[in-house]
Amino acid sequence: MQIFSFSHRQLYIFLLALLLTLPLAGCSKDKFYSAVGVRAGSPDTPENLALKGLDYYSQGKYDKAKKSFETVLNQYPFSEYSLLAELKTADSNFYLENYEEALLQYRDFEENHPTNEAIPYVMFQMAMSYYKQIDKIDRDTSAATNAIYAFSKLLRAFPNSVYKDEAQARIKAARNFLANHEYYVASFYERTYAYEEAKARLEHLLRQYPDTNIAPKAEMLLYDLRNDNPPGRSLFGWLPQSFPDWEDISPGD
Repeated sequence: MQIFSFSHRQLYIFLLALLLTLPLAGCSKDKFYSAVGVRAGSPDTPENLALKGLDYYSQGKYDKAKKSFETVLNQYPFSEYSLLAELKTADSNFYLENYEEALLQYRDFEENHPTNEAIPYVMFQMAMSYYKQIDKIDRDTSAATNAIYAFSKLLRAFPNSVYKDEAQARIKAARNFLANHEYYVASFYERTYAYEEAKARLEHLLRQYPDTNIAPKAEMLLYDLRNDNPPGRSLFGWLPQSFPDWEDISPGD
């Protein structure tokens, strides 16, 4: 006869899994918590931890909310509150501006629960996690490129979601950012008399971003360069145009 030997952790996981086969009545849950050493009504139950996390979250106390949700995930990974805890942990990181960590958690949620009704929201938040990392136009532009890709993916998958209008507005803003980056580089080349390089950048800008706010200026500058008539301006003359405020380009949060 085979003898089954359970470690304390194995027994704990087994009892957690067993809960999923029981009706979610109060009596069943009370018996379950008693079996795993948690008293009904204890502040350590997954319900209470989740409610505490939601309360902190609603008050903007995202660090405390995150800790409560992480406790649910670590101590009660098979509870009915683990799905909520997964999502709200990611949300808490997002509002704590831990965008890379939030991205990983949203991505895990999308991969682990592909049919969940929250997926449109999760995809939107992934895109926003990229969008929030967009910096000045003289810096790395990969966040803007990734944001456009992620918002576009959302629009393809859920073309009529409640996030449609905002996703389109964010794409437009990120495209304006990328176009302004190209104009900044072209202006640098023009100022340093590298006219062929400047023309190449402007031509690229007008091919890729013809509908952006900087396109008319790019057309005028390209026209002047093609006619061997570069604009005469000092360093301080071109800097204000080349460093637009990202807050002016981006729609309000």
